[in-house]
Amino acid sequence: MRPRKSLGQNFLVDSGAAMRIAKAAVEGSSQDEPFRVLEIGPGTGALTQALLEIHDDVTAIDVDTKMIEILQSRCELQSAQIVHADALTFDYAGFAGTKRWRATGNLPYNIATPLMMQLIEMQNGPEQLVFMIQKDVAARLIARPSTPAYGSLSLAVQFGMRVERLFNLGPSVFYPRPKVDSTVVRLTRHAQPPVEVRDVHLLMQVVRGAFAYRRKTLANSLQLALGIPRARVAEALQRIDSSPEIRGEQLSLEQFAALSDSLAT
Repeated sequence: MRPRKSLGQNFLVDSGAAMRIAKAAVEGSSQDEPFRVLEIGPGTGALTQALLEIHDDVTAIDVDTKMIEILQSRCELQSAQIVHADALTFDYAGFAGTKRWRATGNLPYNIATPLMMQLIEMQNGPEQLVFMIQKDVAARLIARPSTPAYGSLSLAVQFGMRVERLFNLGPSVFYPRPKVDSTVVRLTRHAQPPVEVRDVHLLMQVVRGAFAYRRKTLANSLQLALGIPRARVAEALQRIDSSPEIRGEQLSLEQFAALSDSLAT
């Protein structure tokens, strides 16, 4: 079996690392509150096997038909449901039904960001995500204002989820060895949004517009990206006690929410 570069395949081959990830994916639950676990991109099944050792409701989806055949041939994985599906088009709502569920897996770099946002934004989405992603992407998820990694992804993820960086994994636990380190992150859905905002859609528009032109001031960036007159943005910033010359990377999520509400009025 040759890993397919076009699918970003780097298979987890370390059983110890697999069990650490599996425990992170299922811990914090009680037996009287059952939930389903969906593994995305199981590869040869190292994490699948670890999950089955500590949880009894595991489904694994993979877009590669050859990997599906390998997984289905492994007798120790017989209690898992193995599904041939593309993670970006999979029917997550149909899979979950009315049950609680969580997602985990080793995400290829080329789909990690859009897939995470799809799962975060969906109605009745997973209550928790435990993913292996590239270290630099993980840094963007947990970034704080006025740091190089801070951007629209940081804000969008942190609005929907509480983000934890659990541990790093070096190239040696994968085959073939990637050229970068990976980080395991846990994203737990907020019971209530961390900030109150009148219009979530407007908030996300403002966040994306703020980082569309990073070298420009926030007022100029929103004017170019969203067509909001610079003077109107400057007035809204003054109403929330911020400078009209401030840049987007200097504002916290709370400040963006206040700015969005100020623009809405």
